Amino acid sequence: MATAVSKAKINQRIKMRVKKGDTIQVISGKDKGKIGEVISTLPNENRIIVQGINLRTRHVKPSSGGETGRIVTKEASLHASNVMLYSLDKQVASRVEIVMQEDGSKKRRLKKTGEVLD
Repeated sequence: MATAVSKAKINQRIKMRVKKGDTIQVISGKDKGKIGEVISTLPNENRIIVQGINLRTRHVKPSSGGETGRIVTKEASLHASNVMLYSLDKQVASRVEIVMQEDGSKKRRLKKTGEVLD
């Protein structure tokens, strides 16, 4: 009988167009329509953590004798495909494109508004 051999998943880093500090809007899921700022990115998993969005509660047991248990609320990660960059000036979500400047540097620009991010 043949045995199933599991293939090791190669964890490649994905180029993300969302960076720490960007303002984003959630486009799908339970927090659809909410706007927040990116706290951190997880490029190996293609996920981001956004302030105040996708909150999870965790019940923490007391670790020592005098300590009491508590409930901790923390942001969980979102997949990067579930968010779009958001323009605070025009109040609209947009896709992002990479453009070359005259000096040869690459900048990110919102497609709808033409606003340069970097």
